[in-house]
Amino acid sequence: MSTRILAVTAILGAALVSATGTAHATTAPRAACAAVGPTMARCLTSYVPVATGVGTGVAADTPDGWGATDLAAAYRLPAEAGPGDLVAISIAYDSPSLEQDLNTYRTQYGLPPCTSDTGCFRKVNQRGEAAPLPGRDFGWNLESTLDVSMVSAACPSCRILVVEGDSPLFPDLAATEDTAVRLGAKIVSNSYGGRESGVSLAYASSYQHPGVTTVVSSGDAGYTAANYPAVLPNAVAVGGTVLARDSSPRGFAESAWASGGSGCSAYLAKPWWQKDKHCRNRTVADVSAVAENLSLYYGAAGGWFTVNGTSASAPFVAGLIARAGHAGTTTAATVYAGAAHFSDVTTGSNDLLSGGHKCGGDYLCVAGAGYDAPTGLGSPDGLAGL
Repeated sequence: MSTRILAVTAILGAALVSATGTAHATTAPRAACAAVGPTMARCLTSYVPVATGVGTGVAADTPDGWGATDLAAAYRLPAEAGPGDLVAISIAYDSPSLEQDLNTYRTQYGLPPCTSDTGCFRKVNQRGEAAPLPGRDFGWNLESTLDVSMVSAACPSCRILVVEGDSPLFPDLAATEDTAVRLGAKIVSNSYGGRESGVSLAYASSYQHPGVTTVVSSGDAGYTAANYPAVLPNAVAVGGTVLARDSSPRGFAESAWASGGSGCSAYLAKPWWQKDKHCRNRTVADVSAVAENLSLYYGAAGGWFTVNGTSASAPFVAGLIARAGHAGTTTAATVYAGAAHFSDVTTGSNDLLSGGHKCGGDYLCVAGAGYDAPTGLGSPDGLAGL
């Protein structure tokens, strides 16, 4: 275990349980990955530690948040497992306990094992080799654990390929994308992003392979500059929602997640299939799914805790696309063609930090009937539309 992971685990250990060993959630999520410069991406996950107390330093031993069973109910997933397609995860750094953590999550929610022995799970470096794997980083390891868990929640029958970049630099992450496609993936999930710029867009071709579905988190900074690679025209950009139980026939309600990313491209022309009026160029996001209060098991941090981020919603939607049997055929354009099949999210805003003044209460930052940037066309209603 690296020095950085040991240090973070020790900090978490001091804050994860009370003297009685009972977890107490705080209300202040912490970004898993530090802010980055213009030449690299940032993972899009935050975690919720529990209240500080005197104890041995272990996380909660049971989950507290939305789990795979909840998500299956909330998004009305079919009983059929699907075709078992391959879903690739593009990520930075190696998470040594990833396979073990994934199967702890799957066991908790009654999902079948997904192991390297059976060929369900595979992990390689950015060159497609089993070794050597890159170094470790707490935040990115948390991210990769969330990615594979959310793919599993959406598509328990899917095989999972994790391609680990040497670093979060744009060229290394682009290499993971190319390698995933070379190894046979028809759908690749990307739970990271950086500011749209000439630097980042130089690697756009790696995310635009014909016959490959690219799914990308919209970002976790609310209404702001468009997030790359979510802003790419072919990418299915996934925003975030807050899920709550209610008395409706569905049994759940959704609103826009306050931190979910949306934005208007400064560089890329509006695609023909996108019709919103107040952004001349490509608008993010396209669709959305839950991005707050999700259960996750991460052994390096001691056990179960809750996480937030469009890093959850993107791999979940990627898994749904694969479960529908549409890996490689679903694109942003086909999603818009199926707009009637999504559950419209009509409440909430991602411009709360500025008091709603950044975009003047426009659909670019406020959810409403029909298309809006924070939640796109809405959230999945079963597999229709995907």
